Amino acid sequence: MIKFADEATIFVSSGKGGDGCVAFRREKYVPMGGPAGGDGGRGGDVVFEVRRNLRTLAHLRYQQHFKAENGHQGMGKNRYGRNGEDVVVAVPPGTIIKDAETGEVLKDFSTDAGVAGAGRLGGAKTAARHGDAPGRWVFLRGGNGGWGNSHYATSVNQAPRQFQPGKPSETRKLRIELQLIADIGFVGFPNAGKSSLLDFFTNARPKIAPYPFTTKIPNLGMLTIHERDIVLADIPGIIEGASEGHGLGIRFLKHISRTAALAFLVDLSDENWREAFGILLEELRAFSPDLAAKKRLLVATKLDLPEAAERYGEFKAAFPDESVYGISVFSGDGLPELKETFLKLVLENEAEAEAKAKAAASIFDEVGAAPSADGTSGGAEDRPDADLADDDLFGASDAGKGLEG
Repeated sequence: MIKFADEATIFVSSGKGGDGCVAFRREKYVPMGGPAGGDGGRGGDVVFEVRRNLRTLAHLRYQQHFKAENGHQGMGKNRYGRNGEDVVVAVPPGTIIKDAETGEVLKDFSTDAGVAGAGRLGGAKTAARHGDAPGRWVFLRGGNGGWGNSHYATSVNQAPRQFQPGKPSETRKLRIELQLIADIGFVGFPNAGKSSLLDFFTNARPKIAPYPFTTKIPNLGMLTIHERDIVLADIPGIIEGASEGHGLGIRFLKHISRTAALAFLVDLSDENWREAFGILLEELRAFSPDLAAKKRLLVATKLDLPEAAERYGEFKAAFPDESVYGISVFSGDGLPELKETFLKLVLENEAEAEAKAKAAASIFDEVGAAPSADGTSGGAEDRPDADLADDDLFGASDAGKGLEG
């Protein structure tokens, strides 16, 4: 069985550009053949691609080095060298790519659905077919191929032996992290009923047993309600002192950082039911204030037990400012109402995200349309000399390229 892996460190290298060739045309009856060295091929790129069929980073534990193919050297008769093949690094949805040295986030695939495909060759073909489609990101470009000696022929240097070497490759050390994409995250002490609720609502089949710490890895399940799919996430139980490294739950808290809301499950049959919510909230706040500030609801579980049913009224009265629900997976009480609440929270979160996106777009539109001091929009199209300046600029660039070779 492949263990759940949500972190990995890898090394990626782009391909080196091929060197230019020094060659001359030597054919019968062609006394003035001249230089005929072709250019080198371009090195391969390093491409990250989201694959929907991947769920963990386990495959990156077995292969840590990814190197694109070098470009081939140019050849005689003005033949170009072949371009190097790209290397495709497949990652699951929700992957975050960071610089291993600085910790800077280079790419977040949280909103990229990805493409279907499996295998090394299948991935390369998929990447080529989709181009720069969502779910595919070119991280490192391969080095350009060098010029052959045919580019250096002039009226005073008709037999040049200069050539240009290919651009070097680039190597980076990356930290790959996985944050599962879910709508509602379950938080609770061990044996609070999180896995039982996930099992009841979805087709996920987490391990369920009458003892703590049965859940050792995060589990995802799909709840369908009113033709709408909601992803639920169950992480290992959190214990007091988790923020200091105790238990397993704190390690997997990042997997519920993208959720629309959190469901705090409290077992009312447990003797510490009064302090449970406060301890859980404090542990989340110690881990991430943003996580503790998410929308939340309290779910009292195991109400089929007599002692839990007696405590429910007191539990609800103890938190008048919170949304409190009581359920029993055994009898089914309270579950339909909880489903509707999950859907409501997800729809509210989507509406807020859409409103923020529209507000940001309107701000950019206003900035782009803001008039300048002379009453114009300030764009290049309003300047009479814009075309002339651009022509001069491109002419200088072309001249510089010719000198560099």
